[in-house]
Amino acid sequence: MIKKSITVPIILFFFSIATIAFALAQAIQIPLGTLPEENARISTVPFSHFAHALGGVLFGIIGPIQFGRVLAKKYGRLHRIMGRIFVIAGAFLALSSISLLWQFPDSGSFLVSRGRLVFAVALAISLFFAVKSAKLRQFKLHRDWMIRAYAVGIGATAVSNVFIPIFVITGEPPIGTVADIIFIGSWFLVVVFADCLVRYIRKKES
Repeated sequence: MIKKSITVPIILFFFSIATIAFALAQAIQIPLGTLPEENARISTVPFSHFAHALGGVLFGIIGPIQFGRVLAKKYGRLHRIMGRIFVIAGAFLALSSISLLWQFPDSGSFLVSRGRLVFAVALAISLFFAVKSAKLRQFKLHRDWMIRAYAVGIGATAVSNVFIPIFVITGEPPIGTVADIIFIGSWFLVVVFADCLVRYIRKKES
């Protein structure tokens, strides 16, 4: 039973480990002032950048743990505490994303920038409804919104998992319209998968 309950967290960790490691490296480099030269531009807004990196680390680490059944069933208080930290981390991610997009409107293509904005707003909305349903003690609805929030927040990991192999093979980062479509499409598919999962769980429970 325990092995089964930790399967999902392990899979989620494995899926997002590269993104967590990258965010952790930046969270350490920003206060030390040791960011690589290619990040010199974004280093001019250290607060937003650090909030985004730190939020990404906490969101990526706590998210999988929260979906483990053992924590929720046997350690309810710890589950609630970590849930609050998860929500704060998600808020950091959403708000810092919007802030960075506002401060660097030309940092990406029109499609990628608008996509990031939509996903940032979607993350904030999902977290809002997750918190609201928890306060109303509608725990199944709370779980559904937390799944959606996690999917939106970690969706960029799918992009990394697609782009990194391309970079390793070609030696160049993917660019252009096709790359932009893959970027948004990969992220969107994670969100769609999460919503399908929510519907499947609901149907199984009914």
